[in-house]
Amino acid sequence: QVQLVESGGGLVQAGGSLRLSCAASGRTLSSYDMAWFRQAPGKEREFVARLSKTNGITYYADSVKGRFTISTNNAKNTVYLQMNSLKAEDTAVYSCAARYRSFGTYDFWGQGTQVTVSS
Repeated sequence: QVQLVESGGGLVQAGGSLRLSCAASGRTLSSYDMAWFRQAPGKEREFVARLSKTNGITYYADSVKGRFTISTNNAKNTVYLQMNSLKAEDTAVYSCAARYRSFGTYDFWGQGTQVTVSS
């Protein structure tokens, strides 16, 4: 079992950048397929980015492709989401998630961190 704790959220102006961190404890992150999701007020949770544990390939939602980057630091057992060129519509609570397999539902979730982009 792994515990996930996000940090790095905050208030930023449109066009700015933030880097979110997801620190894991309990087990090494390399054992899991990792992803970031977000949920804006009044909307359903949506997929943002994924890092495959099988081959290291990254996947992104079309809305963030070219602006966001998911990466890991295995020494720190942490997953990051670098967010550049932020837009007002990126405002949401961002959560990291982990799953044992490379498909299906995610088994573990962090508590989320708020990102607010002012226009």
